[in-house]
Amino acid sequence: MIEFVESCVQTAAGGANQAAKRHRHRPRARHLLHLLADKKQILVTTHRYPDPDALASVLAMRILLVTKLKEASVTVATLGSIGGINTTFAQLSDVECIKKFEEIDPASFDAIILLDTQPRFTNSPLPEGIMPTVLVDHHRSLGRRPKCGLTDIRADVGATSSIIFSYFMELDIPISRELGAMLLYAIESDLAGAAGTPGELDNIALSSLTLLADSRLLYRLRYANMSQSYYIAYATGLNNAVCYDKAIVSYLEKIDTPEKPAVIADFLLRYDQSLWALVLGISPEKNLVLSLRTSSPRLSAADIMRRLMRNIGNGGGHRTKAGGSVALERGDDDEIHRLREKIKRRFLRILGIKNARPQKLVPKG
Repeated sequence: MIEFVESCVQTAAGGANQAAKRHRHRPRARHLLHLLADKKQILVTTHRYPDPDALASVLAMRILLVTKLKEASVTVATLGSIGGINTTFAQLSDVECIKKFEEIDPASFDAIILLDTQPRFTNSPLPEGIMPTVLVDHHRSLGRRPKCGLTDIRADVGATSSIIFSYFMELDIPISRELGAMLLYAIESDLAGAAGTPGELDNIALSSLTLLADSRLLYRLRYANMSQSYYIAYATGLNNAVCYDKAIVSYLEKIDTPEKPAVIADFLLRYDQSLWALVLGISPEKNLVLSLRTSSPRLSAADIMRRLMRNIGNGGGHRTKAGGSVALERGDDDEIHRLREKIKRRFLRILGIKNARPQKLVPKG
């Protein structure tokens, strides 16, 4: 039985490299090590308020670098708190090695590795003027691709953790059962919801990591307890959900963690009469946060979000899921209402929905 499992893992490992080549990406891990060979102080970081994909990516990258670059000191730092459903992931992972971004000076490092975001994105932790040495991400770029020593952007991959997995396969670095569970859950969580679209590399990573992962840890990650605020968010999202033909728009009011609109949008898109779900909420930083999900075969959520945010905020994402944010000037009810109505009208106009009679998803009574 052990030999059979090892054979399956070896087959999946070879398949990861073949998938990378078919996606027109040369194997990048050896280039990564060559680029960092003489670096002594390396910073690994990711986007603000990291989710499981971001956390698993930075932790796995740290293990890869510590394994291969014995002389280098590798620091992992993140900006923003880890809250909501991400709390359990953090509690069960090796986050003790993660420093607060405010406690480090990015300019003092020989090399910076930025994962799961890009320098021009609003959720990037890097100060203006500081470019990463290595960039690994699965989101589409805003305009021209950033010029770094190594830029590995694969918009056809569903999670950055899948790309990091392929690095381990390329370099024949063993993946522990604990790391396997973290990477597997991270990929699953980024592909969660009706808008999840795994690519070829994602499927190979999922099948391979399923054989490797610590099943007990994976179970605890998949079925983590949720706080009362999540049930309130679900109730608010359902109560405020309004259908306009094939689109649903909902508003969560104030949210304590920025991932809640995405979780509710995933849930609302499962309505069998909907092709689009747009959810808004007010973050603790007084930003209007948006999450967009779609199962439409024609239009891209990322393109729609950029058009929604034109001249009022920032946004982007993938073909089936996207996010955006607007910095509020005052944060009072009048400003929020005005912005919500403007975004809703723009959203319906972009989708070509005219004169649709608004209907509550959950009727009163």
